[in-house]
Amino acid sequence: MSIPMSSELEAIKNLKQISREEFLLPGTSVCGGCGGLEALRLAAKVLGPKTVFVNAAGCFTLLAVFPYTPLKGSWLYTTMASAAAGAQGVRDALDVLMERGKMKAEDDVDVVVVAGDGSTYDMAFSSISGAIFRQLDFWYFCYDNESYGNTGMQMSSATPYGARTATTPVSARTQEGTEHGKKDLFEIWRAHHPAYLATVSPRYPVDLTNKFLKAKSLRGPKLFIAHAPCPTGWLYGPEHTAEYARLAVDTGLFALKETVDGTVTHTHVPRRRRPVADYLQGQGRYRHLFEPERNETAIRQIQAQVDRYWETV
Repeated sequence: MSIPMSSELEAIKNLKQISREEFLLPGTSVCGGCGGLEALRLAAKVLGPKTVFVNAAGCFTLLAVFPYTPLKGSWLYTTMASAAAGAQGVRDALDVLMERGKMKAEDDVDVVVVAGDGSTYDMAFSSISGAIFRQLDFWYFCYDNESYGNTGMQMSSATPYGARTATTPVSARTQEGTEHGKKDLFEIWRAHHPAYLATVSPRYPVDLTNKFLKAKSLRGPKLFIAHAPCPTGWLYGPEHTAEYARLAVDTGLFALKETVDGTVTHTHVPRRRRPVADYLQGQGRYRHLFEPERNETAIRQIQAQVDRYWETV
């Protein structure tokens, strides 16, 4: 259930309207070409400096390594399973300070969980569910690179069918690599009735910015799943991150959508979807589907899954 905090901020129409002020500076220890970092950089432009980031152990643990930080906001480390609980503690502490008159309401800050898919889809799944159920007033930013990227690209429940990971290698028994389909976290979270829920892509910055602007006016759980192309784990050159981010949307594999009070709206519908092979080919994690010979069965299965989804939209 969404509770308005203030009037909705005006949406932007083009790239020129995105703020040029940076709240997440370059030169971090995160891998070059990280799609999740670009998505967070754009989000930080809306969130601003009055922010406490609660980090779940993962790739972005490398963002703020003492004594350095690229962020203008504060930063709190937690374990992979406890970031939502950490956010609850920060939010409660801020509320108590304001109730006791030790902090002015205008000095309040946003509490933002930053976590990868390993934490979000798996290890912290129950603690996030509890935070949403309690209607905690917080932001949740999941950078989804579809694996446990920080520990060597092991399979998570966000890993898509057909992808090769360290724990789902290609073999005579498992020629497709990962045999399972990706968990539909969007629908699971939607069933919790959050104030706001959206998917975002770093290649669609106007769409991303407008979603954060819309959520800014709401009180309660504000949840974001960011597609995060990963050159290190997906095995492609970092200069191709923008290309794969766009192809994920253009093929229909990653749908850009949002929900307020349970109603789902697709914010971008590809006019003519490109074949999924355009996205898969070129990524090392899918090379086995094309070499030494093309695995038509697996590719058709991935295409059919995408087609079924868009038939319902």
